[in-house]
Amino acid sequence: MLTDKFHAVLDYEGVVSVVTWTPVEPHITNTWNSYLTVTDDERILIPAAGFTHAEKDLAQNNQVLLTVGARDVEGRDGYQGTGFRLTGTAKFVDSGAEFEQVKAKYPFIRKVLEVTPTSAKQLL
Repeated sequence: MLTDKFHAVLDYEGVVSVVTWTPVEPHITNTWNSYLTVTDDERILIPAAGFTHAEKDLAQNNQVLLTVGARDVEGRDGYQGTGFRLTGTAKFVDSGAEFEQVKAKYPFIRKVLEVTPTSAKQLL
């Protein structure tokens, strides 16, 4: 599901938007492309120092939207830049081998946001 083009985007810096929501309101949290780790089974691990609002939302609704993009990766139809919208489920992890792996790289984190994509669409 996560194409070579998606992985190419992660090779460049760009903003990642993480959207969570409850019946009250949506919430957007941002991070950087370089912080994302894609596992062999295509889960995405995101170091979370803050993300407290997202954590409260996910306790009520585990659905999540992510956008990632990079201006330096050629998009569809030869346009400069491309981006992706992912939908999926998410949870916070604060123990285990993957948590320790991410924490070793980013010692400032308190948890890891684990996203399991169910769809990925190239937008540009």
